[in-house]
Amino acid sequence: MAASYLQFDGVSKSFPGVRALSDVSFGVAESSVHALMGENGAGKSTLLKILSGVYRADAGSLLIGGKPQSFRNTLDALRAGVAVIYQELQLVPQLSVAENLYLGHLPNTGGWVDRKALRQRSAEQLRLLGEDIDPRVKLGSLPIGQRQMVEIAKALARDAKVIAFDEPTSSLSSRETDRLFAVIRQLREQGKVILYVSHRMDEIYALCDAATVLRDGQHVETYPQLSGVTRDELVRKMVGRSIADVYNYTPRKVGERLLEVKDLAGPGLAVPASFTVRAGEILGFFGLIGAGRSELMRLVYGAARPTSGTEALSGKPLKIRRPPDAIRNGIVLLPEDRKKDGIVPVRSVQENTNISARRHFSPLRFLISYARERANAEKYVKALAVKTPKLGQEIRLLSGGNQQKVIIGRWLGEDPKVVLFDEPTRGIDVGAKSEIYRIIYALAEKGVAVVVVSSELPEVMGISDRICVMRQGRIAGTVERGDFSQERLLAMALPETAATSDPSAAARADARSAG
Repeated sequence: MAASYLQFDGVSKSFPGVRALSDVSFGVAESSVHALMGENGAGKSTLLKILSGVYRADAGSLLIGGKPQSFRNTLDALRAGVAVIYQELQLVPQLSVAENLYLGHLPNTGGWVDRKALRQRSAEQLRLLGEDIDPRVKLGSLPIGQRQMVEIAKALARDAKVIAFDEPTSSLSSRETDRLFAVIRQLREQGKVILYVSHRMDEIYALCDAATVLRDGQHVETYPQLSGVTRDELVRKMVGRSIADVYNYTPRKVGERLLEVKDLAGPGLAVPASFTVRAGEILGFFGLIGAGRSELMRLVYGAARPTSGTEALSGKPLKIRRPPDAIRNGIVLLPEDRKKDGIVPVRSVQENTNISARRHFSPLRFLISYARERANAEKYVKALAVKTPKLGQEIRLLSGGNQQKVIIGRWLGEDPKVVLFDEPTRGIDVGAKSEIYRIIYALAEKGVAVVVVSSELPEVMGISDRICVMRQGRIAGTVERGDFSQERLLAMALPETAATSDPSAAARADARSAG
């Protein structure tokens, strides 16, 4: 076994009411990609923030190249050759791509920024990732996948020795993921020390040499070699139990047509879209990144204004111009980007649960019944097993899975008729995924019409009764459960040029969408 270049030795960290890490020890060797695994809330993010200088450990030590380190801030960590690429982008949308890449160490001559050198260096870093992005454009004008690649290029521009990736592919297309993997393998060949956090098992086995599992803030196991370690064993170590079938699909009685969408057109759609979902049905929407799935959900929900088309609920025409119209008619949306569109990060779990329900508890708008709001929050925190030390905890301090459950609790309080889930398990561990699926099934059993948008093909196949496939801003077709196959769904989702030229090759290129 190679000697460890990066070593965590008895690292512990606590926050008010929460023991985030307890005596965690393990090492990472040079020229290796080391997976850091665990459920949401296991302590992975806290450990990365200690590595990057955001937090300081309460106890224990961090050694790099055999030398103890005590970072006071992120600048100390950068100077020591450490770069951490977070799932939540640390970028400035108002600045150019080039300025984001070299923020804090802009090339200069005599105190003035050397714009020519800045553009050249930025273009070179982007080319290393296979990205053809103009370094002069504003970062905020780029799609989320390209912003993620800029975040990765920013870390590589620092020429760090230790690089940590936190769910780096969550917003990337399959082709961008392939390019990223190629870069990571090159970094490994260069002797870099790489920590890789992901909930995608296929990525772990395709890329990583070793793995460490955390659970409830404690070190559970380190595998110096992943060969011979089964997925079931990793899952069991992560969640403390066996999850034989994470989807656990069971058929149920489906009722009348509940939501009918006809010829809906608007931003993000190439042609008008029509679909129907019945009471008690789980209708999946699958497609590659940019296919128009999220845009269609936003139109249905009123978050974007349709240019034409109609919606009906139980045969009754609806006029949905904005989200409050949808909510009052029993249609709710869990958005794709929960941090941006789903929560108020600096407010409490209780407040986030009651954002919509407040009107039910306060008939007079200027009066707030805190007792009723607390009771409502307690009800759904308990029912959904939300892990939080208190109702007053800021929701940003919860794991992604628990934030998602708070949003679900908010909508359950509305007694919805239609629930639109847009990427409900993105960035969520396997244990929390099974809990989200349980909630989806429970809603369907109650007769709620459920729509699930997912870019993970096994997921949408695992839980859906039918699947609508989207391609290039249009619904390409609908497939019944009995006819599901990865090959068929992928062929429908791929752009027509790729699908008609070589479906099997295109499907292989988009392997991430299949798992």
